[in-house]
Amino acid sequence: MSFCRTIFVVAVALGVAEAGLFGFGSRESVDASAEWRHYHDQDAMEAKLMEVAKKCSNVSRLYSIGKSVEGRDLVVIEFSTSPGIHEAGKPEMKYVGNMHGNEAVGRELLIRLADYLCNEFHSGNKDVVKLINTTNIHILPTMNPDGFELALHTKPEDRGWLVGRANANGRDLNRGFPDLDKLFFFLDEQKAGRYDHLLDIFKDEKNYEPEVRAVGQWTLSLPFVLSANLHEGDLVANYPFDASVMEGMSDYSKSPDDVTFRHLAQTYASNHAHMAKNDHAPCDGTPSDNFARQGGITNGAKWYSVSGGMQDFNYLATNAFEITLELSCQKMPPAEELPNFWTDNKKALLEFMWMTHMGVKGVVVDQITGKPIPNAVIWIRNLTSTKNEAPIKHPVTTALSGDFFRPIIDGQYQLAVEAEGYQPEMRAVNVTNKAHGEAQIVNFQLKPLQPALEMENAMENLPELPYVPTELLQEQQQEEQQQALKSTTYLLLKGPEEDRFGGD
Repeated sequence: MSFCRTIFVVAVALGVAEAGLFGFGSRESVDASAEWRHYHDQDAMEAKLMEVAKKCSNVSRLYSIGKSVEGRDLVVIEFSTSPGIHEAGKPEMKYVGNMHGNEAVGRELLIRLADYLCNEFHSGNKDVVKLINTTNIHILPTMNPDGFELALHTKPEDRGWLVGRANANGRDLNRGFPDLDKLFFFLDEQKAGRYDHLLDIFKDEKNYEPEVRAVGQWTLSLPFVLSANLHEGDLVANYPFDASVMEGMSDYSKSPDDVTFRHLAQTYASNHAHMAKNDHAPCDGTPSDNFARQGGITNGAKWYSVSGGMQDFNYLATNAFEITLELSCQKMPPAEELPNFWTDNKKALLEFMWMTHMGVKGVVVDQITGKPIPNAVIWIRNLTSTKNEAPIKHPVTTALSGDFFRPIIDGQYQLAVEAEGYQPEMRAVNVTNKAHGEAQIVNFQLKPLQPALEMENAMENLPELPYVPTELLQEQQQEEQQQALKSTTYLLLKGPEEDRFGGD
C-alpha cells in the first residue's frame, strides 16, 4: 500500500480505533500492552506513525524521503516546535533503523520512541518537552522495508543470518555508500589540507541503490549534527572509522574526532541496561565479553573493516557525527521479547539525543549587513593539550541560516572561522558540557574584505574613461561574444546537473 493511499485508509481506521481504544478503559490497557509484542509490517508502521502525528500535530510531521526497490515509502516522523523548518541555533538529529531488513529490533524501538515522545510531550514530561522545544528530531524506523517484509514472512527457523538482510536487489545497504574513507586517507597522506564534505570532490560512476540514494540525499539536505544507526548481531556501540587504512584489515582506525566519538558511544552504552556491564553472555560465544570490558564500545575498523558504510559517510560528507548501535545478539528475536528491548534501551535512546547539544554552536553573520553567511568554515583547535598545535582535521560549515554546531568534549579550544570574501576571525572558548544543557554559544561577525558600500563609492568616483580606439573595442566585443557562445554550448551539451547518487 502506498504512503499516500495509506493516509486515507488510516484516517478512516483511526475514527474506529479511537472509539474502541479510548471508549473503554480496560480495552486500552490490554491493547497497549499487546501492541508492542509484535513486529509492525509496513502498513501497521505507517498507521501507527500517522496516529502519533495526528495526536501530536502541533509538534510533529510525517514525510517520505523516497521509495524502496519495491516501491515502499521510507517514512520519517519529525518532532519539533517548527516541523519542516530549520531554525538558526536549533540542531537537527536523526535515528535510522532497520538498514538490514532482518535486524528489526531497532525498527520497533524507533516506532515506540515516536509514540513515547508524543505521549510524554502531551503529559508535560519536562525533559521531553525541553528536548522537543530545543531539537529537531527525525526518526526513520526502516531504511530497508523490502528486506524486512521478506524476513517477516520467512519462518524463523529458515531465516538464518542473511534472509532479508539485503534490499530487494540483493545489495547490502551498509556497503553501498560512497567510499569516502579511502579518499580521506589519501588526502591525509598527501597533506592536501582537505578533510570535510568530501563528496564535493568524490567522483564515481556507481549507480546507488534507491534506499542509499534517498538516505544520502536526506542526510545532505539538512544540517544534521548527530545520528545513530540501529542494528543487531551484537551488543555494542560502534564508532568511526569503520574502514581501516589497510583495506579489509581489522585495525583501529582513529578519526580526527576519536575522543568525541568515544564519548558519544559511551553515552549510549552506559545508559543501556546491559551494554557496558559484564552481566551477560557474549554474543560471539567467547568466555568473556570483550566489548563489555571496553565499556560496551568499539572502534568499527578494530572490530572488522567496512567500506562504503553509512556511519563514515555521515562524518566525511556532512557535519553529522554518527555511531552504529548493535542492540541484540539475535537478529529479529521473538516478538514477545520486544518490550524487554524497550526497557533496556529507553534511557539510552533519550540520553543520546541530548548529545546533540554538546560542544559549541553559533551563528556567523556579516558585520555590516547582519545577514547570515552560509558555507563559512569553522576549524577547532584543542588548547587543553600543548601537543595539539594543529586544528582537528574535521571542520564544520554553516547552514544557509549561518548557524553551525560543533560537538566536542569538555576542554579549552580555539575556534577559527573562514568565509570567502571575509577576514577570518579566531576566538578562544572554554567548553563545559552540562547534562541536558545547551551547547556553548559563540557567535561571529565577520568583516568583509571589501564592503559592498566601499565598492559602490569607488565605482561612483571613477574618472571618465579615456577614448578607446574603435578597433580595440570591436576586438574586445568579439572575444566576449565568442566566450559567451562557448559557455552556452557547454551548458547545452552538459544538460542538467546529475544526481550525486546516480540516476534511476
